[in-house]
Amino acid sequence: MDGRTEIARNARHSDHTEQFIMDALRRAAALSLSLLAVRDEQIVGHVALSPVSVTDGSARWYGLGPISVSPAFQGSGIGGELMRAALRRLRELGACGCVVLGDPVYYGRFGFEPHAGLVLPGVPPEYFQALPFDSPIPRGVVAYHEAFAVRG
Repeated sequence: MDGRTEIARNARHSDHTEQFIMDALRRAAALSLSLLAVRDEQIVGHVALSPVSVTDGSARWYGLGPISVSPAFQGSGIGGELMRAALRRLRELGACGCVVLGDPVYYGRFGFEPHAGLVLPGVPPEYFQALPFDSPIPRGVVAYHEAFAVRG
């Protein structure tokens, strides 16, 4: 078991499937970006990005997640560092934008906002947010890779 798995397994706010999602994304070669935060040779954080599809046909949009920080290091800025690095790398890769499902207060700090025309079925709209990179916001239903449906 690596540090990324340990972080996901012990997170209180998690449904504890992140390690299975990551394994499935890797097996499907659908993991576009995976960044680690390391302190004292120990993995203390991780963020992943993978392509999403939008029913309007918009291309080069990515979903952020899972993202995790070891409980002992939460509140120390590591999550923010991972977010900024991931978004910077996405821009460098020519992405049109990024979506995330999560706390609007936290992700709003990085420029994410809900958009009425962009929907992730089954979730409260204020928790599904997008950040465009000099591109128009897509309009339609978003689908994450099928790896996000894995449960172990």
